[in-house]
Amino acid sequence: MTKGILGKKLGMTQIFSENGEQVPVTVIEASPNVVLQKKTAEGEGYEAIQIGYDDKKANRQNSPEKGHAEKAKTAPKRFVKEIRDVNTADYEIGQEIKVDIFAEGDAIDVTGTSKGKGFQGAIKRHNQSRGPMSHGSRYHRRPGSMGPVDPNHVRPGKLLPGQMGGETVTIQNLEVVKVDTERNVILVKGNVPGARKSFVTITSATKA
Repeated sequence: MTKGILGKKLGMTQIFSENGEQVPVTVIEASPNVVLQKKTAEGEGYEAIQIGYDDKKANRQNSPEKGHAEKAKTAPKRFVKEIRDVNTADYEIGQEIKVDIFAEGDAIDVTGTSKGKGFQGAIKRHNQSRGPMSHGSRYHRRPGSMGPVDPNHVRPGKLLPGQMGGETVTIQNLEVVKVDTERNVILVKGNVPGARKSFVTITSATKA
């Protein structure tokens, strides 16, 4: 069954393994999450738990959020997500989920929102190649042909300039290097999507 927790990306650092190898790691703070709601196959048609992380400021809370959170005897949360394919019998509303649900060596998937890059051209956005930059060349960094003449329109899916980043991205099969229960921190090998202080979702690897 799937396990999951919500956290905040604090940044990257490095640690050294027992054999002296340098390992780049991402530090994710995952202070105790609270189970806000349980969804069952009988009620909603699927098994899931709704968990929340990081209390909202009082002036940002509204009445529906307060009523929903009061059932779990907690405050409204800034980051709320559903974790599917869990055994709901193992959880109770109001229960805290801590970083110790994962252990060193576990394979996980991390989902976050990628950094927004604004409006970018085809070369930066889609890693396309440019034309020669020499004098006389009339093709430098443009997207190129818009397609064949016959359809008389640009076909859907054509790689063009546009808004880059700010998308939901999941990186699969990352390794948990260390779990610090005292500081509520998980160290993950490699990088994860998002800027510093952005929210991420950590779940058991689906393809491990």
